[in-house]
Order: sequence, then structure tokens, then C-alpha cells
Amino acid sequence: MRTTVTLDDDVAAAVDRLRRETGMGMSQALNELARAGVGARRRGGPSPFRQQTASLELRVDVSNVGDVLDLLDEAP
Repeated sequence: MRTTVTLDDDVAAAVDRLRRETGMGMSQALNELARAGVGARRRGGPSPFRQQTASLELRVDVSNVGDVLDLLDEAP
């Protein structure tokens, strides 16, 4: 199928980069990237970000910032 599309700059750059890296033609590179995008949507895309936490084993109550700053001012 032949059609005309307008590519955003980042998409055009991705197509050009793929063409340079692989030697593909414009249509082949664009189809490859489109298939990758369609496949990613079918798989649900990337998993949501989850913040990793670690216990710092603090020995001071940091719920009151003013008290913590006073404690730090007293430190030698």
C-alpha cells in the first residue's frame, strides 16, 4: 500500500538511524519500527515504574523536619 505520512522529528530520526545501522530502505525501516510498536502494545508495553526502597535504620524521628534540623545543629 502506498500512502503519504508526516513523521515527527524523533520518529524520522529513528527511521534514519535504523537505515544507517542496517542498510534498510526507508519503507523497510519504517515497517520494522511500526511492527515493533504494534508488538509492544500487544504485550502491554513497559511495566509501570515501581520505586525501590531500602531501610536506612534511622535512629531519629524524621517526621518533624524542625526537630531534625535542631538535632543536626547540635552535632559536633
